[in-house]
Amino acid sequence: MPEGTIGLEAKGQVTREEYRETIEPTLLAAARAGEVRLMFVFGEGAELSSGALMEDARAGLALGFGHHSAWRRTALVTDLGWVKRSFRLFSWLAPGEIEIYALAELEEAKDWVSG
Repeated sequence: MPEGTIGLEAKGQVTREEYRETIEPTLLAAARAGEVRLMFVFGEGAELSSGALMEDARAGLALGFGHHSAWRRTALVTDLGWVKRSFRLFSWLAPGEIEIYALAELEEAKDWVSG
């Protein structure tokens, strides 16, 4: 990932514990530093457990509202239709700019997030 950006990739099932121990602290540190530029790759077979979904909702509210001005850009990179639809459905709640890319557009997503 380019300097000043965060790249996360889901492979298999993301659990509540993984969300709490990896994703949330990473996002919180960036938000406290004043700038969040996130690229999340959600590949074939990736999924969020129900616990991870709950953590995402809880953390999203805390990080989104508590550090609203820190969020610059979020790129979702996936070919999974249900993930794209879900992301679009709730994207209006998310702060900052948001874009969705296909897996084949990974480099374009990196460039956009860092720009």
